[in-house]
Amino acid sequence: MTDIHPTRIHPARAAAQASRDAVRAKDRSAWLGLFADDGCVEDPVGPSGFDPEGRGHHGRGEIGAFWDMTIAKADAIEFDYTDSFACGTEVAYVGTIRTTVAGMRIDAEGVFVYRVDDVGRIASLRAFWEVERALATAGAVPGDAG
Repeated sequence: MTDIHPTRIHPARAAAQASRDAVRAKDRSAWLGLFADDGCVEDPVGPSGFDPEGRGHHGRGEIGAFWDMTIAKADAIEFDYTDSFACGTEVAYVGTIRTTVAGMRIDAEGVFVYRVDDVGRIASLRAFWEVERALATAGAVPGDAG
């Protein structure tokens, strides 16, 4: 997804792109460095197996633990965003995040919202997707004999 204003990318879009790049590269340090000291990740928003209380992962320590529990375990994570809307200090992406783990692929369709602070660090990453709906897409990666 490209910015509609090629001469100036929206700060939240820039942070979101850097986040996706770090995830694709499996670069934990780069990803954590994108967050404000008091940043928060809610992925998915509300209670889940990743966050039973549904309070989100606050600060780089908790966000790092979230990485270790989720992103680090994935073989690959692909982002297929079909549209985005930037307003104020936020951008909302609509699309699918495809995660491959141990030869299985899961698609999480949803809305993914990044909010940045005054210096362009991610203050909030909120992912609106339904766990049961994503799990219903689980299947073997095509062509994988594993």
